[in-house]
Amino acid sequence: MASDLSVIRPRVLIVSRRSVRKNKFIDFVGEYHLDLTVGYGAVPVIVPRVTGVHMLLESFEPIHGVLLCEGEDIDPSLSKRKLLDIGKELSKNFPEMHKVVHIDYDNYDGHRHVVKVVENTPLHEWFRDSLGDGKMEFWVNSYHHQGVKRLAQPFVPMAFAADGLVEGFYDPDAYNPEDGRFIMGLQFHPERMRQPNSDKFDYPGCPAAYKQFVKAVIAYQKKLNSSTSVPKSIKLDKKMKKKRKIITRIFSLARKLNAGGRGIQPSKQSELDTGAEFLQVGGARCVQPNTALSLQQENGLKQMAATIRKASSYIKGLKLKEETEKQARNVMEKMSVEQLSDLMSFNHMMRQICSQVLEKKLHGIVNEIGS
Repeated sequence: MASDLSVIRPRVLIVSRRSVRKNKFIDFVGEYHLDLTVGYGAVPVIVPRVTGVHMLLESFEPIHGVLLCEGEDIDPSLSKRKLLDIGKELSKNFPEMHKVVHIDYDNYDGHRHVVKVVENTPLHEWFRDSLGDGKMEFWVNSYHHQGVKRLAQPFVPMAFAADGLVEGFYDPDAYNPEDGRFIMGLQFHPERMRQPNSDKFDYPGCPAAYKQFVKAVIAYQKKLNSSTSVPKSIKLDKKMKKKRKIITRIFSLARKLNAGGRGIQPSKQSELDTGAEFLQVGGARCVQPNTALSLQQENGLKQMAATIRKASSYIKGLKLKEETEKQARNVMEKMSVEQLSDLMSFNHMMRQICSQVLEKKLHGIVNEIGS
């Protein structure tokens, strides 16, 4: 997959539903959801309902929209806002002639009932031309026996059935497709509201929910890309240009250090200090000014800065050691043969004492561990 976010098409995550076939689970998504999502310009990313998939959700990124469609019944114990059975809990309060049938197993795709649209809502906008005689009503399909008992804030209803059940809702503060915002829910399936033996929709507004949803997905992707992009051109002053040249040199110095320190000139130590500071504050972006750095890359540069600082300390240690050896050699060259012989004997004795004391201490540590 391309790594450049600007060439990735807007992606919609869709959770699959599950059925049983030949004693095995089958995960699937209805074709109408996929057709409309693709038709309006987004790429559906299907998440299977398998064990452990929740641990891999980051692997599906980038995701610019989420579509939750269809699915099995919700356990009523998980939410007090759901009606367990509309027929028993809601319809019992209405006379037989006013009861709403929300599911008809004998006429599954053909069953319809009336909903009343709330004015000045997205649903009203989509079906405005299909609302006859100023009644603010149209017919919808219905496949459910559960529904919303009490609508949570900040959602507001967009349509009601005749029995008062909410058939559509949205968040007014989170609905602006042109700005990449779209949160709503429908109790019916406009993508399936089609004339018998035809793909023609019952109303022109039926695909509008998907059209506006994908519009929001595309707008959100553009906002996301613009917020993570790096300006195409960065002007560097003389000081930054000098630091950029220094940083290209410290990598070769670090390689030589890694090879054992051979070939490192002490005079380059100041360049290591400058380069480490440059990396630490993120100045390394200037090496490739048109490249956006990921969090991992930035952390890598900071680690490199720490390594280079250690290299600087190492070089200081080498210089001190070289200076000490030089001074010792100058002193010894002025000593007589007898003095040098006594010094060697003294060093030999000190090594023996050091070895004995070290062995004693190590033996004591072993005994403590054993006890």
